[in-house]
Amino acid sequence: MGISGKKIWIDIEEPKTGIMFKSLIRMFKQSNINLLITARDYDSTFQIMDDLGVNYIKVGKHGGEKLEDKLKTYIDRLNDLMPIVTEFNPNYFVTFSSVEGARLAYGLKIPSFGYNDEPRNEPVCKLILPLLDNILTPDCVPEDWYLKLGAIPKQLIRYNGIDEIAWLSEYTPNPKVLDKFDVEKGNYVIIRSEPSFASYFIETLKPEETLITQFLPSICKNFPNQKYFVLVRTEKQEKYVKKNLKSALNENIEITRYLSDIVDLCYYSSLIISGGGTIVRESSLLGAPSIEFFPGESAPQEKFLIDHGFPLEHIREPKAIAERAIEILSASIDSQRFSLSFKEKIDQFENPNKICYDFVTKQLNKIK
Repeated sequence: MGISGKKIWIDIEEPKTGIMFKSLIRMFKQSNINLLITARDYDSTFQIMDDLGVNYIKVGKHGGEKLEDKLKTYIDRLNDLMPIVTEFNPNYFVTFSSVEGARLAYGLKIPSFGYNDEPRNEPVCKLILPLLDNILTPDCVPEDWYLKLGAIPKQLIRYNGIDEIAWLSEYTPNPKVLDKFDVEKGNYVIIRSEPSFASYFIETLKPEETLITQFLPSICKNFPNQKYFVLVRTEKQEKYVKKNLKSALNENIEITRYLSDIVDLCYYSSLIISGGGTIVRESSLLGAPSIEFFPGESAPQEKFLIDHGFPLEHIREPKAIAERAIEILSASIDSQRFSLSFKEKIDQFENPNKICYDFVTKQLNKIK
């Protein structure tokens, strides 16, 4: 019978998933597979899906900072998804880390395939790992980390690479982004705040806080002609940054909760500084100098990139972040910085979307 006409449900629960699954969705569509795509209101997820031109159904939202609210929104979203999914009656479920999706797929006996590169997010992993049929995980993340959180060895599919390769393996820089944002290549900095409201961050920072206010003034003072895009995650963070950076704010600092064309912006930037991992992983893969200031230990993916010579550093202290940023911005830009040489380095690793596509379509072929 083949896979044409088979049905796959994909749940998009965060911005990264929307970006990551773009090529996967295209591959499924090219195989004439019918798709149900649902998405949760979290950070810039809806804006990314709109920018990608993907048809999707908006279902539910993120629970915010309080544990009780997280649980309530989980219950509400589960209830809202149920009739949509049962009416579609999918043959397969694909997700990154949707708790609601994993629970529904398990309860409705829908075969499932998940990606997971973040076992540090214990609350989510404990809920989804035991429920998914197969989980795609990077070789660089110890298998034992997953087993301790409820996975079993036969579930895990391991690969040589990291998630960000899924979308960067096909990426070609678009210089039109420079005119769109009125910037020059190598003359602007992108700064991303921490996900301080995430379940694994609750004990570290208050939901509105970010270390950006402690290191950005010094960088701006030394390089006043650089443009600074400060990308925050919530309205609370935006208010916090504006209040605490009031004396340093000028026309070269743009504070926003969303930046379109983020990959192109990373490629042409002079420096990326982020409290989360995704953006600095992709920027370093593109050859852009990148500093992560996540307050915890370096993730295996960051160590993987550093070990393979990508320009990524993990610095936790605000003063040290400012000093290193100033050092990077003071140096001359490498002649290969804006070439396509990054493609050769990326091509040596495996593309997780290709692995997912091959695995799921093989399983679909077995379904009558």
